[in-house]
Amino acid sequence: MYLPIPSQPDCANAWLEAIKAVDGQAGHQAHNVIIDVADPTAGNTRANNIVELVDDFLLERGKSVTCIANTIFPYALYRRHGHPKFTQVFKDIVLPKVRKMNKWSGYYFERMIDFPTANGKSIDQLSEIIKRLNDPKINSLNKHELSLFDPERDVDNSPYGRQCLSYLSFKLTSGAEKKLNLTALYRNQYYMEKLLGNLIGLGRLMEFVAAESQISVGSLTVISTHAEIDLPSCNRPEFLQLLDTCRKAGQANPTAS
Repeated sequence: MYLPIPSQPDCANAWLEAIKAVDGQAGHQAHNVIIDVADPTAGNTRANNIVELVDDFLLERGKSVTCIANTIFPYALYRRHGHPKFTQVFKDIVLPKVRKMNKWSGYYFERMIDFPTANGKSIDQLSEIIKRLNDPKINSLNKHELSLFDPERDVDNSPYGRQCLSYLSFKLTSGAEKKLNLTALYRNQYYMEKLLGNLIGLGRLMEFVAAESQISVGSLTVISTHAEIDLPSCNRPEFLQLLDTCRKAGQANPTAS
């Protein structure tokens, strides 16, 4: 059982097509939804009409596209400090504010750069991937994996709690001019509150890895093993009105960046 979404040019249109497809399924949910974004760095700011509409809708309800995107990649921090300094700034300044009782902060970026190991130390998975991509002695195209699910911390009796993003797989295309593709696996995804921010955050993560590895950004594929249409502090007529407004906005300005 799977639900393929036709490939879309950017994150905003991918969000719109995926959310319409899942909403049309029984119970407004689906399994193994496959989303493909041709250019995950395009149209991912409020200059895009769809992003602005969704962000305003969520902001009115105490949510934010930017906040969701930042859990995957702290884009402003990277732009301000550069790599690798921004990761230390994240650990020293951001984590103490968001981490409670030494538990996971809720930022997937934390697990990318500070994943605990059995010997009591931690590994910076993201920097290791960049190091491998920059090493001329390593010619692997398909061995740049990043784990986010932690069986020790994440297995409990909660139906939806803890992490939703489980795994990232970076791939290099073959040929003289290589591109960086990314496949992300979610065990569960709320499409109204989180999908657009997730797509934008993953696109910014790809942009970072590609820039630090001196390669081009390729396509993003997201697999939601379970997806549902959540209604965060809103009713269904409000949700349907947003979709209709986004559809019209996308037709009016399909390529805004």
